[in-house]
Amino acid sequence: MSQYSGNVFMVVAPSGAGKSSLVNALLEREPSMVLSISCTTRPPRPGEVNDKHYRFVSVEEFNALRDAGAMLEWAEVHGNFYGTPRDRIDEALRAGRDVLLEIDWQGARQVREHLPDAIGIFILPPSIEALETRLKNRGQDEPHVIARRLLAAGGEMSHVSECQYVIINQEFSTALDELASIVSAARLRYVTQSVRHAELFAQLGIRSGTQGG
Repeated sequence: MSQYSGNVFMVVAPSGAGKSSLVNALLEREPSMVLSISCTTRPPRPGEVNDKHYRFVSVEEFNALRDAGAMLEWAEVHGNFYGTPRDRIDEALRAGRDVLLEIDWQGARQVREHLPDAIGIFILPPSIEALETRLKNRGQDEPHVIARRLLAAGGEMSHVSECQYVIINQEFSTALDELASIVSAARLRYVTQSVRHAELFAQLGIRSGTQGG
C-alpha cells in the first residue's frame, strides 16, 4: 500500500493521438495536479519552452543524470533520449498531490517497476487515417518524420493492454471528460482515501489494511 495520498497517472499514446492536448486541458480543470517535466535530448520544437514543456539537455547531461540514479525511467525514442526525473514526483506525492506523466509505453513499464500503483491511461486515435491527418496538420515534422511516426504507431499501440484504461480520442470534449472521470475515480480508491483521511478512518474504527470486497 502506498504511504502517500497522491496518485500517479501515466498518459500513453502514439504521436498525434492528442495526448498533450488532453493533458493540458485536464490541468486547466485540475490546477492542483502536477505535470512531470521530462528531460530530452531532442531539440525544441517551435513554441516549446525549456523547463515548461521539456527540460532540454545534452546527451552528456542526460547520461550523467541517468547514471546518478536520478531518473525514474528513461528510453530512446526516434533517435533521441527521454527520461523522467524523480525528485519533483516524489515531492508532489509526499505533499498529497496527483502527478501526470506524458510518457511512452517503454517509460510506463519502467515507472510501474518503481511505482506499482501508477495508473496507466492509453489514448488511441479513431483510425490510422485520423492519426496521419493530425500529424500533418500540426506542422511540426517533415514528411519523412511523419512516415516514421506512423510506422512506429502500430508497434506502440500493441502495448495498449499494459494500461488499465483506454480512451479513444474521436471527439476531444468526450475524451477529456473520460480522462477526468478516471482521475476522479482514482481519488476515491481505498488506498488513496485511507491515507488522505487517516484520522477519520481511525475515528470510525477502520484499521489500516482492512479493505472491503
